[in-house]
Amino acid sequence: MSDLDRVLSRIDSDFDNSLARLFDLLRIKSISTDPAFKADCRQAADWLARELTALGIDADVRDTTGHPMVVGHRKTDGKDDAKAGPHVLFYGHYDVQPVDPLDLWERDPFDPAVVTREDGSKMIVARGAADDKGQLMTFVEAARAWIAETGGLPVPVSVLLEGEEESGSPSLHPFLTANKDELACDLALVCDTGMWDRETPAITTMLRGLVGEEITITAADKDLHSGMYGGAARNPLHVLSSVLAGLHDETGRVTLPHFYDGVIEMPDDVRALWDQLGFDHEAFLGGVDLKYPAGEADRGALEHIWTRPTCEVNGVWGGYTGAGFKTVIPSQAHAKVSFRLVGDQDPDQIRLAFRTYVREHLPADCTVSFSKHGGSPALRLPFDSDALAKGRKALADEWGREAALIGCGGSIPIVGDFKTMLGMDSLLIGFGLDDDRVHSPNEKYEMTSYHKGIRSWARVLGELAKG
Repeated sequence: MSDLDRVLSRIDSDFDNSLARLFDLLRIKSISTDPAFKADCRQAADWLARELTALGIDADVRDTTGHPMVVGHRKTDGKDDAKAGPHVLFYGHYDVQPVDPLDLWERDPFDPAVVTREDGSKMIVARGAADDKGQLMTFVEAARAWIAETGGLPVPVSVLLEGEEESGSPSLHPFLTANKDELACDLALVCDTGMWDRETPAITTMLRGLVGEEITITAADKDLHSGMYGGAARNPLHVLSSVLAGLHDETGRVTLPHFYDGVIEMPDDVRALWDQLGFDHEAFLGGVDLKYPAGEADRGALEHIWTRPTCEVNGVWGGYTGAGFKTVIPSQAHAKVSFRLVGDQDPDQIRLAFRTYVREHLPADCTVSFSKHGGSPALRLPFDSDALAKGRKALADEWGREAALIGCGGSIPIVGDFKTMLGMDSLLIGFGLDDDRVHSPNEKYEMTSYHKGIRSWARVLGELAKG
């Protein structure tokens, strides 16, 4: 048997113990956003550091101004196990979302259980099962099997586990800055993503960037009686509505000058792969009780959410919004607007273009102020990346079908930090599913996702070691 065959066999024979270890971690109430669970977050960090050290990855808990980080390195006699392949940094997070509303849970969210469905399939139910404890433990258990069977790992491995991902990661940026030399590796491995469907693995190759702006338009110095001033005084809600409406043309394109500078068209072979995925946009929209696609009229739904930039109005308010009716012309009108970015779009240029557009469309007697929220560029893993090719090979060997190369409509800030601060690309492989009820009651993780996820990471590590 090859080393990999022995590792995979061990994963299978030791799976019950792997599941028990995951359950131990899931029982810890590591809710990062609630100060009442500070000690639980520390407990989760301590638990992971002990587990990593016990399996052969020297790890410790590092204090921050918030919840602690766990950092580990696999070394033998002061040297990395392997010289072949890249030195990888595996990232995951041990904190979880709050469990409210508790009455919608079918069992205690911190009492994990395996639930068997009528068709015989099984799922792990608990808070954090999918996001992100189950996901991060797939890598930990794969590393355990490699070390147990071969005495080492096929590539040098470092580990970074944080405890504030679900509460905005306030300590992460300064931690990366302070520990840049220690944490900079050749490639980051990120597990906080998903599959295309239950049988089709996926690698997320594109993440959209984000620019957020809050604007306040002010007219009169106080709210006005609409009978006394209506028609004579400027209404900032009218002004704001006109400004927002002008952000798109009749085809759905964003009207800001140079907005599409840096937007990259997808290669034909990637488009062909997407066509084979059989994405049903009607079912996608139907799941939220919608029917007709919006956005750019000449683009498909997958393009809209993966590779095209957007401008969305996230909130609008002003005047009287309480119960009953109050006939006022408000002094101020407010809106929150976000832009999802792709390709090489420049967040600073998008922000400047938006602010310039708003100012140019203000009538006399109105002023505007802006508040900045976020500003990160889009990220993509080159389609000719060696790590991508090896990741696809490993996943195809495990799942028996090609891994889908998918985009992500959202943003994962840590991936941007790895690129801009540590100079690393990231290979994003996870085994979550759309119906895992992440952040919701009755969160679950498929048993196949956990078992085959462990086997998949074992294969990925083996492939990365090949020249």
